[in-house]
Amino acid sequence: MTDVTAEKLREIYPTPHPRVIAKARPTLDAHSRKFISLSPFCVLASSGPDGTVDASPRGGGVGFVHIASDNELQLPDRPGNNRIDTFQNVLNGSGHVQLIFFVPGIDDTLRVSGVAKLCKDPALMATMEEFGKPPRAVLCIQVTEAYFHCGKALMRSKLWSPEVQVKRDVMPSISEMVFDQTKADTKPEGDKPMSQGEIEVAYRKNL
Repeated sequence: MTDVTAEKLREIYPTPHPRVIAKARPTLDAHSRKFISLSPFCVLASSGPDGTVDASPRGGGVGFVHIASDNELQLPDRPGNNRIDTFQNVLNGSGHVQLIFFVPGIDDTLRVSGVAKLCKDPALMATMEEFGKPPRAVLCIQVTEAYFHCGKALMRSKLWSPEVQVKRDVMPSISEMVFDQTKADTKPEGDKPMSQGEIEVAYRKNL
């Protein structure tokens, strides 16, 4: 339940400047293409048939998302946790996705919306080899909208500032945290959590 109705929103937020609306483009342009070519990281959001939403981090070498044209992006899939939430959403839901691209050192971000399909073309995947192997699949995204988002959120968070970087040892390793969260539910024989050092070695072997 909310105490704010759609009708009351404009009492809280002023009407945006016309340029804020006009900046949303139906295809990629020179600026968005360059930004994507500089980006080693994005967040990919999708929704399932029941309306639930999944947001997944994706990363690779600089420019890891390929620009097939002003209307299509190709996102290679690398080894992960095998939950395949995004792919199940794409195959069973509307196929609509949105990506937010980040470039280290730049506070502005780029938002790209589109309709995705899963591709397994061997020739396409062969062009996307990274970390010594091709992707397991490629998400081909037909772009429907692209626009730059102002840098205020990253400025407020000081995301790229060295002085706010947290030492990794303030938290347990992800293996230790997940082990604590699930040990009452799953008890495989000989199962034990991995230290942060062990995790990093394992990750490097399976990028």
